[in-house]
Amino acid sequence: MHTEQRRQRLIEVARRRQQGAVLLEDIHDPHNAEAVFRSCDALGFQRVGLIFHKSPPFDPLGIGKSSSASANKWLTFEAYRSPAECVDALHAEGFEVVATVLDTGAESIYQAQLLQPQTAILLGSEQLGLSAEAIALADRRLTIPMPGMVKSLNLSVTAALCLYELTRQRLARGMGDYLYPAADQEALATEFLKRGS
Repeated sequence: MHTEQRRQRLIEVARRRQQGAVLLEDIHDPHNAEAVFRSCDALGFQRVGLIFHKSPPFDPLGIGKSSSASANKWLTFEAYRSPAECVDALHAEGFEVVATVLDTGAESIYQAQLLQPQTAILLGSEQLGLSAEAIALADRRLTIPMPGMVKSLNLSVTAALCLYELTRQRLARGMGDYLYPAADQEALATEFLKRGS
């Protein structure tokens, strides 16, 4: 049984969920994925797609709580067997898929306009990054310029920066256009109340 304060908190979180998705390809260490889940929840992104193409699958609801702070409890997960299956499914829903890459020829996160409500950020493993197949299937390529000696960031930092920039641009334009529709907010609130029991 929820207290009224807890109930209102769950409803308010559902009302602030943003459209969009985060896609993770072949993440070998579930703890790295956990840290991404935490950023997803904190910034209001509900959907996470997990592509298990070459790495062994794991249950995102069954992994530990140390890195995610139990964020996985509040997210919606979808599993895919290949990059093509994932991107095809997202394209069928009208998503623009944006691949994060280490490539100076890609769009800089500082200049890219990320204003499509149905935007999916596609990230690869810390060891290998995204596969060539995943990059080729994406609609756009995005990079975070690295002027220092280190040429890459860890997975969770990259995810957080991308989601923050998405959120910043949406807030500047008016977040109302990017939140879940009212019916979806209501359905999600109902689901949260069940999960929180």
